[in-house]
Amino acid sequence: MNKILIITHTGDNFSIEKVTEYIEKNNCEVIRFDVDLYPLQNKLSTIFQDGEWVSYLETADAKIRVDDVAAVWYRRAYNIGNGLKEEMDSKFYGAAMGEIRNTLFGFLESFDCYSLGKPSVYRRLDSKEEQLKIADKIGLKIPATCLTNNPEEAKQFIIKHKNVVAKMQTGFAIYEDGVESVVFTNVVKEDKFEELESLLYCPMQFQKMIQKKRELRVTVVGQDVYAFEIDSQQFEDAKVDWRKDGVNLIDKWLPTELPKDIEEKVLELLDVYNVDYGALDIIVSPEDDYYFIEINAAGEFFWLDNLTEGNLISKSIADVLCDKAPRRNNMVLA
Repeated sequence: MNKILIITHTGDNFSIEKVTEYIEKNNCEVIRFDVDLYPLQNKLSTIFQDGEWVSYLETADAKIRVDDVAAVWYRRAYNIGNGLKEEMDSKFYGAAMGEIRNTLFGFLESFDCYSLGKPSVYRRLDSKEEQLKIADKIGLKIPATCLTNNPEEAKQFIIKHKNVVAKMQTGFAIYEDGVESVVFTNVVKEDKFEELESLLYCPMQFQKMIQKKRELRVTVVGQDVYAFEIDSQQFEDAKVDWRKDGVNLIDKWLPTELPKDIEEKVLELLDVYNVDYGALDIIVSPEDDYYFIEINAAGEFFWLDNLTEGNLISKSIADVLCDKAPRRNNMVLA
């Protein structure tokens, strides 16, 4: 029976169970490795001797030879080394965490089987600038954009385009007194020019504000494209950034179809990156122009999956992992 390794964490959502269910229906076995249990409970070992490389992955339930794994889903890597800080002298903690991360990500990077996601893939897709340049090159529309830490460049961009939004390029959050405050997309006008001086300390991305007829979330798995839309302009808190009101909108998304030329370009984008999973944000303007905003290498999909009959996104993920559906070959070491 083929073994499918899922890399995630203990706090992940129920999408893991749905994908696992479909993997088992494909007569494959799931091995789950939670990174927040590494290194205190889960263990990794790689040995080269007598001309042979052997790697082992150990959980509380099993010890697995990695060359017995047919495919890997690198889903999440949150809270690595959980509990370690309380177990060791604080002066060693930072250095130890550096070794833990390097070992874990090196281990994940070196799989010589098919992998749906890798640390290096996630790092590359973190570049919003490259995303936009590639999308533009393959013919997707993108908004006028300025990425800068120069206040003067930002001011000139805002003066030229008038209606401009500012956003962070990462999941930017501020923690104060144990409370997390996520920085969402916001409108920036000339009356905010004084605040732009803070760009000297932290760059931002600015884009011409696209009027929204609809917003799309497009999840691509292999060659399967699942598009959903929402009229975010009906909801005050969602007008600029739908994530602000994401919980209230969770059951208001509707399945939709992409125009054929847009779907072809979306699939071409994944071809360029050589990945089999991506969650794209697209804005449809009142003129029915489709504007690519970004692609997320590990974007969430569970709330959309629940809107399909039979959790079809989970099924597509399982089919790609089990080699039951077309996939882009990324077996570098094979």
